[in-house]
Amino acid sequence: MAEQSGTTLLKDREQVADRLLEASAKHSHDPDTELDWDAPMEPGKWYVPERIVSLYDTPIWKRMSEEQRIELSKHEFASMASAGVWFEIILMQLLTRHIYDLDPRSSHVTYALTEMADECRHSRMFARSVTKLGTPYYGPGSVTRFLGRILKTTATTPGAFTATLLVEEILDRFQRLTFPDPSIQPLIQGITRIHVVEEARHVRYAREELRRQMANCPAWERQLTRTISGEASVVIARALISPAVYASVGLDVEEAVRQARKSRHRQETMRWSAEKLTGFLEEIGVIHSALDRAAWRRSGLL
Repeated sequence: MAEQSGTTLLKDREQVADRLLEASAKHSHDPDTELDWDAPMEPGKWYVPERIVSLYDTPIWKRMSEEQRIELSKHEFASMASAGVWFEIILMQLLTRHIYDLDPRSSHVTYALTEMADECRHSRMFARSVTKLGTPYYGPGSVTRFLGRILKTTATTPGAFTATLLVEEILDRFQRLTFPDPSIQPLIQGITRIHVVEEARHVRYAREELRRQMANCPAWERQLTRTISGEASVVIARALISPAVYASVGLDVEEAVRQARKSRHRQETMRWSAEKLTGFLEEIGVIHSALDRAAWRRSGLL
């Protein structure tokens, strides 16, 4: 039976999990065998679409050569891939905590384990892509890593699923622009296509569980989730592009960071990346008060 909470119909956990397990059986991918890791990069092709590079349409951008712009896109892809490995490892720990006390025979737990297997492949795929591109590993700074450690250790269950969606839905929006774009490197198209296909299931699982958790958890847990998710939005949004990418392409780091943050195009791009997510979080009460919205605005996602 589906659970009823107010006017919102909550889909049965097992029904959702059964459908996702069926989809996983039909549409799971092995990046090690399905992607051509030995093929050389193609000259003149981008690594992320031009308009989602952080400095796009800034004064610095207008002074950069085409070659330097493409090189920056390579480092920004590597930064997002590096952040992706960090995110995926946190998400696997959050999922493990979620199922710790649940019946391992259930489809809900079986799907969580299936998703963790997907995330292991994604982490390896992202790490391998950074190696292939020959860029630095742009891992999170010490403060960001410490905040991630707190999140993965202390987050409530609804907080864990909010953090999951924060990462997955923002990257998914960028990657849905990337994989069909013929101006993008074929390897990057393949990486983002695999990630989009498999993350669609993860988003469905997290959305359904978060809706259920917010409807049924005690008031204190709802409020804690609102507070933690607002702060997490700031950390995650800023972790996507490491300032070190600018140094890697010969730019003044402080000036590049300043222009990226002031850029109206970049601000609109970040809000666009999260608009489906923030709409959903407002609908189910994660973004609820003026104070909640203030934190999300500080992140640039609202």
